[in-house]
Amino acid sequence: MTTYILRRLLIMPITVFGVTVMIFGMLQFLSPEARSALYVREIPKNDAAMDSIIRRYGLRDPIYVQYWRWLMGAYDSQAGQMVGGVLRGDLGYSRSASEPVASLIARRFPATVELALWSVVPILSVGIWLGVVAAVNHNRLIDQLARLFSIVGSSLPTFVFGLLMLMIFYANLHWLPPGRLSDQFKSVIDSPAFASYTRLITVDSLLNRRPDIFWDALKHMILPILTLSYINWATLMRVSRSAMLETLRQDYVTTARAKGLPEKAVINDHARPNAMIPVATLAGFTIIGLLSGVIITESVFAYPGMGRAAADAAVQLDVVTVLAFALVNSVILILAFLVVDVMYAFLDPRIRLQ
Repeated sequence: MTTYILRRLLIMPITVFGVTVMIFGMLQFLSPEARSALYVREIPKNDAAMDSIIRRYGLRDPIYVQYWRWLMGAYDSQAGQMVGGVLRGDLGYSRSASEPVASLIARRFPATVELALWSVVPILSVGIWLGVVAAVNHNRLIDQLARLFSIVGSSLPTFVFGLLMLMIFYANLHWLPPGRLSDQFKSVIDSPAFASYTRLITVDSLLNRRPDIFWDALKHMILPILTLSYINWATLMRVSRSAMLETLRQDYVTTARAKGLPEKAVINDHARPNAMIPVATLAGFTIIGLLSGVIITESVFAYPGMGRAAADAAVQLDVVTVLAFALVNSVILILAFLVVDVMYAFLDPRIRLQ
């Protein structure tokens, strides 16, 4: 098992290097004037000042020199400090948010993580449970209803379902508002009296003994969680149902039943664990999507996460910010693949021996 994990860890730097080369290659499609956002906040309006910045940061140097500078940073003799450098955490300046991209990500990422943490449990538990129940009751009424549920969920666009939820629960019933927090509590969490330990409002509110803020933050997340869950339930249910049906036809399941084991033991102890191997991949992709920022859902519900920030940057043609988000999402994807590979090794010992 240790050897298997070490092999995956050794592959990671090569994969990350390939990702950085691809992202930097995309940056080369921009003009030197546009790439100056990697180093300066204010773009000069006259050509002479812009040419000075281009020469100052070598934006017309050979591509390998520019790549090294983008990766490691460059020393600004006028400012007397290092500027740029992805490995130093400097991803450039966001024109759409009027702040450094790293600060934008640090501010928006906790909101996305909070939404993901509250969403992943209902998505995985209910989706897998529906698939198992549908497979065990193959071609019965409950299976037909589950398949209908899956078809509707797969064909219904996310923004349509989200708008329906807003129309019912916010516009008509006035129960569940969009956003992340009500205006009356925003000033409270920004005040020095409110200690921000994790930057997750639901967690920090409990640590600060403010159940009213916790409930308000949770109310704002219910509709995004429901939207994300419904769309993912359909896919998870379909995959887990197919995997479970295939597993139930295996000889070892027939042998377990022939031995007189209770049906519950056959399902829970023999069939379901082996059916979870393909589901683990889909579950990993689902978590990746949540952590990367769900653009449509966050935009529909005005939720201030990474997805909405990326959408705002794309609308305003802020290419530097969009590519920075792509780089961050790629790193998250690589780490998630490592976790999925390790999960595979635990679920199927044969993989460790390959």
